[in-house]
Amino acid sequence: MFSRAFGLAAAGLAVALAAAGCGGDSADDRVAVKAMVVTMFDPEAKPWVEKQRWTHEIAVPGVRTPVRCNDSGLCLMVTDMGKVNASLSTEAVLAGSRLNFDDAYFVTAGIAGTPPDAGTLGFAAWARWVVDVDLGHHVLPQDDPGVPHGYVPHSNPSTQMYELDGRLVDAVYRNTKDVALADSDDAARARAEYPQQQGNPKPAVTQCDTATGDNFFNGPEASAKAAYIVGLYTGGRGRYCTTQMEDNGTAAALARAGKLDRYVNLRTASNFDQPHPGQTVGQVLDAVEHGGYSPGFPLSIENAYRVGLAAAEYLIQHPGLD
Repeated sequence: MFSRAFGLAAAGLAVALAAAGCGGDSADDRVAVKAMVVTMFDPEAKPWVEKQRWTHEIAVPGVRTPVRCNDSGLCLMVTDMGKVNASLSTEAVLAGSRLNFDDAYFVTAGIAGTPPDAGTLGFAAWARWVVDVDLGHHVLPQDDPGVPHGYVPHSNPSTQMYELDGRLVDAVYRNTKDVALADSDDAARARAEYPQQQGNPKPAVTQCDTATGDNFFNGPEASAKAAYIVGLYTGGRGRYCTTQMEDNGTAAALARAGKLDRYVNLRTASNFDQPHPGQTVGQVLDAVEHGGYSPGFPLSIENAYRVGLAAAEYLIQHPGLD
């Protein structure tokens, strides 16, 4: 009799705790994510952390920084750099019990390099194609100069290419294309060092495609090779305009979770992917290794925030893209 009464009392207490919101990670306790902004390193996350008011900080095992969310459903995560970190962090966040992703969109908002004939410092690009330029057969030109750009694609690609949902990409582009972008005199002077390719452009929001590579590459042939690989995997439909180190990892994790159709990819240009006339690739890489950020770096950080926020707010307010 005592044990039965105790069991009934314990059951009643459990029901009461659950009703009070103290029952652990039930579906009702989870934070509903409407737009998860994916950043890759702390400088990209900084304007989001400082300019938004976050009401939840959720530690995720295996992820260095907590996921931040507010009461509107906007959330922020940091994957850390490279494809491995991007895929593992995204998978860990998706598997976490404290977040509800039933109606979530995912927005990569990060910086990138750009070819000087395809983009400019500070510009923002929504990608429809995300292409891995690492996976494949790479041949040194001295070993076989007959291999175009020293690359032979895999005959059965797996994570090398993801085509994002065109309707979703078009929707975020339409609703962010008029966002005012930051620019600077320093960036204008840096553009002027590429007179044959740059002219006098201003940063704008556009659509073109992104190449993922764990190696930070630089140089006109490396840029041409990236464009060639993007063309191979997209049947000539993709147009390479940004280079970064994570997005195929993020896309792979989302695809395995059945959420690739809820993903959009924004990259803003921090630097050019090749030296200006009179400069060598070695000088570019030496400057990068010693903290010599391009004048486009602060612009790209700020513009990724401005355009990414506009996209996230649109997706939160229009969950069905109506």
